Amino acid sequence: MNITEWVQALVWVALVLVLGVVEVFTLDFIFIMLAAGAAGGLIAAVIGAPWWLSAIVAAVVALVLLALVRPRVLQALGRNADPHRTGVEGLVGMAGTVAVAFTPSRPGQVRLANGETWSARIDTAVADRTPPLGTLVVVESIEGSTAVVRIEQKATP
Repeated sequence: MNITEWVQALVWVALVLVLGVVEVFTLDFIFIMLAAGAAGGLIAAVIGAPWWLSAIVAAVVALVLLALVRPRVLQALGRNADPHRTGVEGLVGMAGTVAVAFTPSRPGQVRLANGETWSARIDTAVADRTPPLGTLVVVESIEGSTAVVRIEQKATP
């Protein structure tokens, strides 16, 4: 190998390392595919390919990996993701009890199953708008800082 081939190989090695480090910080599986493409360019350069052919090999390998491998990796990792909703979305459907009585003129408060107490109002479709303390309710939606709840219907034996 002459000096030009050594420089070309060092550039590819540096590119592989830089892209690998960037991937460590981003974790989105784009830069690792680009680093693998650069590794393909490195292999082509070590075999003796001219710089332009090494660049084409690197681009083709990176594009193939981005198009075929990355989506499958993301899908595989997504299967193990936490399926639970969090934040406000996690409150919808949650059970609770009436903690501060509702009156026709002002909303009450409910204590949810997760221990939080929320200002609440009864859903407009519910006929009884003043449930007693301790009544079981279910969160239908969140509007601002107010939970819209419906009274939980108990099953009769």
